[in-house]
Amino acid sequence: MLRFSLRRILWAIPVLWLVATLTFLMMHLVPGGPFDREKKLPPEIKANIEAKYHLDQPLQIQYILYLKRLIQGDLGPSYKYVGRTVNDVISDSLPVSMQLGFAALMLSLLGGSFMGIISGAFARTFWDRLSLFFATAGISIPNFVLGALLILVFSHYLKVLPPALWEDARSVILPACALGLGPAAYIARLVRASILDEMHHDYVRTARAKGFSEMRILFHHVLKNAITPVITILGPLTATLVTGSFVIEFIFSVPGMGKFFITAVSNRDYPLIMGVTLVYAFLIVLANLIVDLLYPFADPRIKLQ
Repeated sequence: MLRFSLRRILWAIPVLWLVATLTFLMMHLVPGGPFDREKKLPPEIKANIEAKYHLDQPLQIQYILYLKRLIQGDLGPSYKYVGRTVNDVISDSLPVSMQLGFAALMLSLLGGSFMGIISGAFARTFWDRLSLFFATAGISIPNFVLGALLILVFSHYLKVLPPALWEDARSVILPACALGLGPAAYIARLVRASILDEMHHDYVRTARAKGFSEMRILFHHVLKNAITPVITILGPLTATLVTGSFVIEFIFSVPGMGKFFITAVSNRDYPLIMGVTLVYAFLIVLANLIVDLLYPFADPRIKLQ
């Protein structure tokens, strides 16, 4: 397992370099610049600002300077948040996104697994159809539409939950639900399909022949094998939820990375865009590594090579 982990960590280096390179090129090849929108800056002042951030240098020189800072762990200064570096912005906003993502992840895993188990255990019954209805609705409704509906119902009409901001535990409920219900619906469908597939295997028939109850067969035998497909999707799902949905954070005015990323795109804040993208890529690589290490614990037949 140690050799496998080290090999995956070494492979992460070229992956992150490729992400950094592609992001850098896309940001700089788009027509216009980060200071073109400024209110009629005199040419001398604009030239001084571009010289300060090395934007007057050829693209290859800018790329080399960017990689040098990146190797040192410096993501550069923000063009729009004067006096703040990208490291400062990410260190302040990432914990907020992680809190929201963790709440949404728990909602997805617990809610999705519960609905999937109910559907699989009581297939083709009323409870199965009810669970599938909610799962289908959760998959079909985009999270930004769901977020607006939650604000309308629970904040505007019922007035029981705050519509935005990030002040206390009550502020987490609506954005976590908007962010986590879609993945919960997907997990529910996945768990249901896995349970129904496992129910046709020989070991289930053997357990029934020994007189085991259906609940014991489900929870002590079937779920252990049915949970493997769920672990497979936990890598990208965890990274997505932990970093937070950009749109959801913007709708609910959550001061996380997503909100800063959207404002950075609209303001063409190149270093901030590239910094958030790199953090997101790193979390995906890390989450996938952790998921791969969990496979042998979920299914001892799986060996890490």
